[in-house]
Amino acid sequence: MVGLSQLDAALGEWAGAVLRGAGEVVNGISGAARVYGAAVQAREIHGGVHVHGAVPAVELPVPRQLLAPPGCFVGRAADVVVLERSRDATGGLLVVLSGPAGVGKTAFASYWLQGLTGEYPDGQLYVDLRGYAPEGPGAQAEPVEALGGLLRAFGISSVPGTAGEGAALWRSLTAGRRLVLMIDNAFSAAQVRPLLPGAPGSLVVVTSRSRLTGLGIDGAVFHQLDRLEAESAIEILRGRVGAARVAAEPEAARAVVERCDGLPLAVCVAAARIASRPRQSLAVTAAALDGEADRLAALRLEGTASAVRGALDASYRCLGPEAARLYRLLGQLPVAVFGAAVAAAAYGSEAALRPGQEELLLEALAEVNLVEELGPDRYRFHDLVRLHARELNAEGEDAAVRRVAEWYLSAATAAEALITPTHRRLARDYLAVRPLPPVPFAADRAAALAWLEQQQDELAAVLRSAAERGWDGLTWQLADAMWPLYHRLRPYPLWIEGTALGLAAARRTGDPAAVGRMLTDGGGGLRNGGRPEEAVPLFAEALELARRDGTRLEEAQALHGLGQAHNLAGRPGEAVRYFEEALALRREIGYDRGAALSVLMLGDVRIALGELDSGLDLLARARAELLALPDPYEAARALALSGRARIGGGEFALAEEELAAALAEFRSCGSRHWEAHTIEMLGELAVAQGEFEAARVRYGESLEIYRSVGAPDSVRLEGRISALPGGPGGPDQERARQ
Repeated sequence: MVGLSQLDAALGEWAGAVLRGAGEVVNGISGAARVYGAAVQAREIHGGVHVHGAVPAVELPVPRQLLAPPGCFVGRAADVVVLERSRDATGGLLVVLSGPAGVGKTAFASYWLQGLTGEYPDGQLYVDLRGYAPEGPGAQAEPVEALGGLLRAFGISSVPGTAGEGAALWRSLTAGRRLVLMIDNAFSAAQVRPLLPGAPGSLVVVTSRSRLTGLGIDGAVFHQLDRLEAESAIEILRGRVGAARVAAEPEAARAVVERCDGLPLAVCVAAARIASRPRQSLAVTAAALDGEADRLAALRLEGTASAVRGALDASYRCLGPEAARLYRLLGQLPVAVFGAAVAAAAYGSEAALRPGQEELLLEALAEVNLVEELGPDRYRFHDLVRLHARELNAEGEDAAVRRVAEWYLSAATAAEALITPTHRRLARDYLAVRPLPPVPFAADRAAALAWLEQQQDELAAVLRSAAERGWDGLTWQLADAMWPLYHRLRPYPLWIEGTALGLAAARRTGDPAAVGRMLTDGGGGLRNGGRPEEAVPLFAEALELARRDGTRLEEAQALHGLGQAHNLAGRPGEAVRYFEEALALRREIGYDRGAALSVLMLGDVRIALGELDSGLDLLARARAELLALPDPYEAARALALSGRARIGGGEFALAEEELAAALAEFRSCGSRHWEAHTIEMLGELAVAQGEFEAARVRYGESLEIYRSVGAPDSVRLEGRISALPGGPGGPDQERARQ
C-alpha cells in the first residue's frame, strides 16, 4: 500500500525538480497499490492500482435497533421452546407472531430476539408498520417507507422510488448477511413481503393481530401468543409493585389480574397505578377496574378485554392536571412519535409550560406506562393507549394540532433556508400567538438534513393531516419547505404525494406563486421519479401561469423543466428548443447560475443529437461560467459529460484526463452519486479501449457506491457488468439523468 507520506515525498521531489529546471521526471506506481487521499499525477501506472477518496473517519455502526424487553418478563418459556425448535440449521426462520392487542407480542419478540443477537452479528433491525394505528389504514407504513428506514440503517441515504426497486436493493444488500429483523404491527402479508431480506440464514419475526396466512408461501411459521396464566400475571404484579404488597393482599392481587384478563398491557398499566399510590390498597384498584371495565368499548378488538380501559383510566387518574392535559392533547396529534418540542407546542397558547417542564411531564407519562420512551427525547404511544388518549375530551384539540403543525413548518423552513437557500423565497404564515418552540438544530446544514431524514414520517403525517383539515396555506407551505428532503434524500413517493397535496391546496388558495412553485417542484418529483411524461403537463401549466403573470424567473424555471422532462422522455430535439428559450430568458434577467445550467444541458443534448463539436464547446463554456460563480459541483458535471463525449469521439487520452479531473472534483464536493457515475464513465472508456478487466474493476467500484447511496443506477450497472465478455448483451449506453 502506498502511504500518504510516500506520496508527499514523491510529489515534493517532482515539484522540486521542476522548479530547478531539471529534466523530465518520471513517477511510477506499480503492484497491487491502493491510493487514498489526494489525486496523483504520474506518467506511468502499472498493476492493479485503485484510486480512492479519503478513508472515512467514522464507519457506520452495525444496526442495533431492537427494542429493550420489559424489565419484568415472565410466563413465555414454552413459547421460546417452540420457536427455537423452528429455527433451521442455519438459524434462519420467518415467524408470524400473532395474538390480540395488548397480549405482549412486541415485548415477547423483543425478549426472545435480544437473547439471540450474538448469533446474528450483521445487524438487528426493527421496523413498525403501524398496521393498527388509531387513524386507520391511511396511517399504515407503505413498503417504500419501511424499506427506506431499513436501507438508511446501513448508510444508504437515497432510497429508490418504487417498492420493487427498494426491495431489490434490500435483497442485494442483505445477501450473505446474518440478520435479525423484527417487523412490528403488520396488517397484511403484502406489507411484509417486500421487507424480507435476501439472506436464508436470517431470522425475521413479524408481529400482527392477524395470522397473515399469506406469508405461508414464503415459508413462514405461525405462532399464536395466548394470554398469560394467572400466576404469571401475578408475577408481573410482584415485580412492579413489590412482593410484600402482593403477599399482603393475595385475593385483591388475584382480582386485579383477573380483571386484566391475562393481558400484560393491562397488568402493567394497573401495576403502574398501584405503584404510584403506595398507601392505597390493591383492593381499591381492583374495584376501580371492575367499575370502569366497559368504558373503552372500542378496545374490544379481536377479543381484547375491555378491562384495558379500566386500567388506562386508573393510570390516567394518577396524573397531575398538567400531565393529564398533555396526555389528552398528544392523543389528538397526527404523529405517534414525539419529543419535548412537540409536547411544548401541543400544550402551548396561554397555558404555556415553563421552560423544561414538558420534559418532566413526558417523564411522568412514561412513569405510569402511558407513553413508551424510545431514546433521548423520543416517545411514542402504544396504539391502544393512543386510542384511549384520543377518546378523552381534549379541549383545544384543533389549536394544539395547528400549533404542532406550525412547529414542523417552522423547523422544516429553517432547514430549507440552511440547505437550499435559493429555494427559500415564498412566505410563511403562522397563526400561533405565542413563540413556537425552537428548532432542534443549530446553523448546521448536516444537522438540519439529518433532522429531516429522521422526521420524514412525522412530516408526512403532519402534511396529510393539514390537507385533511383544509389548512390550505399551511399545506402548500409545508410541502414547499420539505424541498431539501425531496431533493437531497430522494423519497420519490413522498415527493410526488407531498407536492400533489401542496398543489391542490395552492389552487384552493388562489396564490399564483404557490401554484407555480408546486407545479415545478411536483414536475421535478415526477421527472426524477422515472415519470417524465407525467411531468410535462405540470411544467407546461407552470409556463403558462408564469407568462400570464409576467414572472420571468418562474417562466425560465418552467422552460428549463420542460427541457429536462422532454430529454428524459427521449425527445432531445424538443429539449433543445426549451433549453434555448430558458437560456435566453435567464441571460436577460441576469440569472447567471441558471443560464450556465441551461448551457450545460444544451451541450449534453447536442452531443446526444450527434453534434459532438458543438456540444463540447457548450460544455466548456458552461464549465467556465460555473467555475466563475463559483459552483464547483455543477462545473464538475460539465467536465464529466465532456469526458464521456470524448470517448465516443475516440479521444481516449483527453477523455481519461477530463474524467479523472472531474472525479477529483466530485470527491472534493462530497457528491457520491456523481463520483460513482464518473467511475462508471471510466469503465466505459476501458470498454472502448478493449480493456475489459479494467472495465470490470471500475464498474465494480461504481456499483459499490451506487448501492451505498441507494441509486437506481445500480440496476443499469449490473447489466453493464454482465454484458462484459462472459455475460450476455452489450454495453448499455443509456444517458445519465439530469
